[in-house]
Amino acid sequence: MSISISHCAPLTVAVIAFDGMTPFHLSVPCLVFGAQTDEIDLPRFHVRVCAADPAPLRTAAGFAITPEFGLEGLDGADIVIMPAWHDDCREAPASLLDALRAASGRGARMVGLCLGAFPLAQAGLLDGKSAATHWGMADQLAARYPAVRVARDMLYVDDGGMLTSAGVAAGLDCCLHLLRQLAGAEVANRVARRLLVAPHRQGGQAQFIERPLPVSGSEGRFADVLACVTANLSMVHSIDALAERAAMSRRNFTRHFRQATGTSFKQWLLNQRLAHAQGMLEKSAASIDVVAQQAGFGTALSLRQHFRAHLQTSPSAYRKLFREKLALPA
Repeated sequence: MSISISHCAPLTVAVIAFDGMTPFHLSVPCLVFGAQTDEIDLPRFHVRVCAADPAPLRTAAGFAITPEFGLEGLDGADIVIMPAWHDDCREAPASLLDALRAASGRGARMVGLCLGAFPLAQAGLLDGKSAATHWGMADQLAARYPAVRVARDMLYVDDGGMLTSAGVAAGLDCCLHLLRQLAGAEVANRVARRLLVAPHRQGGQAQFIERPLPVSGSEGRFADVLACVTANLSMVHSIDALAERAAMSRRNFTRHFRQATGTSFKQWLLNQRLAHAQGMLEKSAASIDVVAQQAGFGTALSLRQHFRAHLQTSPSAYRKLFREKLALPA
């Protein structure tokens, strides 16, 4: 599903709260989409906190909240976010399931953060789709809902209008991803900067599940290598040359890179180049050829192919989406 941005017609984001929830989960989408400040030029979002249970709602932090809306707040919402669910993954009540199905049926973008994937799956909205959830409950999600393809190692999954994320902080990654789709990389980066989080984390859950890497003298050299690559995306970068600069063998560099980032160097470099190209398309009037060269794709054809494969759009269409907002020349 595609949702277009219009300053005249704000997007409504309905966030579903429930009795006993952890306040942090509720705050994540509210922080990302409620960041209406003078420093950040966001498209206008109206955030509605909607109660799935009778108010006031108790929280795991020892205080209560009173949402302004009940489940009727989902009516007309452009985006519906289930920010979490009960730790025991209990079945959701029929009223909540009906509200989720109705919102999805009329075209709302549906989001399930952490255990919020469970109500979406129970409603049948994830059947035949890939979905993420907290790694500790991934097996339970797969066993209970076999029609769902559980992506155990992903921080978040975007599949056919259904967005789901892994646990806790991965909800921020997921919401920033959605904001990036709606408002562009520059706006998402500004919001991430205000929240003091990475605008786009590479890799998956595995890097957070495994034991952290020990600190060694090579860490500084390794970070310097990544910084150098990021600053010189138009250049050709070989693993052998980078390993030598980091004073590592090719094998150790490759292993260290995957442990540190959760992905391969090739995929990481592609993600960096795509992000750089997005930023150029949003902020400048540079030709597609120039964007392709400076981002390291070499040719406009290569840039178009990667945009189509990874972003399901073309560089020209992406630029057109943000030209009016940024007042760029044609």
